[in-house]
Order: sequence, then C-alpha cells, then structure tokens
Amino acid sequence: MNIGSDKTLYRFSKENIQWLVDYFLPSTSETRGGGLDGFTKMCTYLRFLADPGFQCGIGEDIGIHQSTASRIIKEMAFIISQRAAEWIKFPETTTEFKAEQPLWSTKYKMPFAVGAIDCTHFKIKKPLNNCDEYICRKGFFSINVQATCNANELFTSVDVSWPGSVHDSRIFKNSSVHNVIKSNDVEAYLLGDEGYGIAPWLMTPFKNPSNPIEALYNSTITKERIIIERCFGQLKQRFALFQYKIRVDIEIVPQIIISGFVLHNIAKHLNDTYEYSTDLESNIENVVFSSNEISGVTCNQIRENGKRKRLTIANMLSDNSN
Repeated sequence: MNIGSDKTLYRFSKENIQWLVDYFLPSTSETRGGGLDGFTKMCTYLRFLADPGFQCGIGEDIGIHQSTASRIIKEMAFIISQRAAEWIKFPETTTEFKAEQPLWSTKYKMPFAVGAIDCTHFKIKKPLNNCDEYICRKGFFSINVQATCNANELFTSVDVSWPGSVHDSRIFKNSSVHNVIKSNDVEAYLLGDEGYGIAPWLMTPFKNPSNPIEALYNSTITKERIIIERCFGQLKQRFALFQYKIRVDIEIVPQIIISGFVLHNIAKHLNDTYEYSTDLESNIENVVFSSNEISGVTCNQIRENGKRKRLTIANMLSDNSN
C-alpha cells in the first residue's frame, strides 16, 4: 500500500500530510536505528482518527505492530495538542474583539457577535475511577467538550476538562472563555442555545417569542449559531473516531480530542477540503435548565442586563429588515 496516498483513509492529501510532518515532526525524518520516519507516524495517527476501529487494524493497515501503533498514537496526540495555542485562539484584547466583530457581520446579521458556543459529547470507554461522573444524560460514558468558533468555521477555543454528566452552562461559567468575554468593553458576545443563561456577553433565544420582533430575532440567532453545529459535524465526519468511541485510557483522551480540533483548523488553513455529508450531525440538545441554577442578586442583574441587550439587538434586526 502506498501510505498516505488515499485521502479516504487519512483525511488529508499526501502533500498536506507532508506539511503536517514538517510542522510537527521536523526532526524525525530519518530512520537510523530502525525507528519509524515522521511520515509513517503521521499517517498512523491520521488513520487512527479517521477509523472508528481498533488499533490492531490500524497497525495492519500501516504495516506495524499494534503496540507500536499504540505508542505512536500517544506520542502524536501529545505533540499535536501541545501546539493548540498556535491554532486555537479566542480574542482577548479590545483590538482582537474589534477584529472579530466585522468578520461576523460581513457574513451574518447579529451585530457585535464574535462567534458561537456549544458543547458536544465524545464517547469514551468506562473509566476506572469516578465512572458515574462520566455518564451523560443519554446514558453513555463521555467527555462533554465545550468549543467556540468564528465566522470562518475555525474553532477559537476548546475545553476538554469536564465529564459527561456536567451541564453545558456550568462548563461555560467555569471556563476561561467566560472570564474573557464577560470583561470585554466593545459589546462583544457569543451566540448560544437555550441551555445557556442569557447574559450581556451571551445571547440566547427568547423562550416564548411573543411578537414578530422576537420571532425574527429567534429565527436569526438559530440560523447563525448553527455554525458551531456545522463545525462539530465537520470535525466528526473528517475524523470518524469521534463519532463512535475513543478506545484509549482516559488520561490521553483530552489530548486526542484537542489534536482533532487543531487538525480541523489546520485543514481550513491549508484549504484541504473534505466531502462532508449535507446531513451533518446536529448537536442541538434543546435542553432548558432550571432557573434555580442561577441565584443571587448579581446573577439576577446579569440576566436582566442580558435580556435588555437581547431586546435591543432584536429591535436592531427588525429595523434593518424593514
């Protein structure tokens, strides 16, 4: 088999696989002492991400022993995930927020938005410790991964630190993205679904739209926040492992997931297209959490400020549509 020549097996063109090797493994091109070259290592890892099967089958495809494939998978997951900050960047400064806002508004209608946010579950095998925490509401073991994306379908943040039982809203409130977005001074916000609490920095739909202005707002935000679902769908179709179960020890699962997000953004950078299905997986949960999750005067003020901002945006959308 001509390793790396079949894009259906590796999800990148052979030319771009070499680009990945040069970028991530610039010092492993030689094979003195019987070691595998960087190209074979990269192909092994890409084959692992693209195949929902087992490591032994991947080893047979590449022509290496299962134990070698396992070692390479751990090595490559670490190497790629370690460089995530170079490819997954959420705006932090006023200048960066101001740069993201027109990027969104040139493609969409929600004013001042800088991206969309949601969570998606990655199935894992049963953990040895605290396994109950990893059972999601759908009844399987998972990690609940939060991500944001921008108007160019690039992931701008990813949080892989929470087990499957944790609600999306709790993950957001404890994330670095929350701390950054709530402190911005240019009216920037993210688009979220009903599972999140309304805030000046996070717009969500009206629960029960009561007039045409609110209905137009709901229609607009629903159409625009679907971009994060599209990004999740592209990620999971390019790397089919993420559609099924990640059959490795829990300790390296976060690195594997992060590596997939990094490679998604790199594929966009390289314009390495992949034939996605028109029926991308929908991650919309349509879950509305109890208002009891938000308590205290400060949280009530945040919610009311968010509602006022949402109404202002709804009126702006209505005015622009006339």
